[in-house]
Amino acid sequence: MTAPTTPEQPAAPPGTQTLARGIAIVNAVARGHARLRDISQETGVGRSTTHRLLQLLLATGYLRQLDGGDYALGPALIELGYQALQENPVTTVAGPVLRALAGQVRDTVHLAIEDRGQVLYLDKIPGTRGAEMRSRIGHRMPLTRTGIGKSLLLDSPDRWREQFLADRPAGAGQGLERDVLTADAFVRVMEASVARGTTFDLEENEPGILCVAAPVRDISGAIVAAVSVSATRPYMPPERLEALEPVVLEAARRISAGLGHRAARAVAG
Repeated sequence: MTAPTTPEQPAAPPGTQTLARGIAIVNAVARGHARLRDISQETGVGRSTTHRLLQLLLATGYLRQLDGGDYALGPALIELGYQALQENPVTTVAGPVLRALAGQVRDTVHLAIEDRGQVLYLDKIPGTRGAEMRSRIGHRMPLTRTGIGKSLLLDSPDRWREQFLADRPAGAGQGLERDVLTADAFVRVMEASVARGTTFDLEENEPGILCVAAPVRDISGAIVAAVSVSATRPYMPPERLEALEPVVLEAARRISAGLGHRAARAVAG
């Protein structure tokens, strides 16, 4: 039996089906499927095989079992996740810059990368005022609904329309009231963002939350991450959004410099 393919898990190469099934089970638990029957149905793996793999994952710490019998992610994943963050040069370089930025603006600061067509948050420093946001380290968000995701897409105009439609599946409705309603409108927003070098989230992803973001570049000039400042509506009137643009751009520049990027110098002539 071939392991099922999901958006998070490509088809398994020959000879790796057992490993693929184990990964599929871990991913299913991460998505909230906590009982044997649900996990089996979600992954398409037979119940007896699912049970055997669950026992192995429990024994190795990749999963744990709660008092009521539900399965949850285990301590081994916490350890590996922490190690992966520490080994990512972006998080190492960005840490001091993010802390300084958070102290300056008093609002929530995020660092994120693109992973498999989504925003993946690598760091978050909560603000000292306003409501707490649902984002968290390791959380994923749609690229085109978030300011930080738009920054990750700034160099990819060939993807703007396709990604916009992918983030809004047919039949799923138009999302939040403040969302950009058409792909054409989104393309125009992104064109204006390229000219500024920054991107905004104007309550498109979470009601009452606005943000300013800017891309982080590596030594080659490629966008490898993005940084943002987010706050609730009372602390983010239009004039403050505009005032934060150079602040966020400078933070992104400092992180980029730490990764070896040097902005192109104007050529005299």
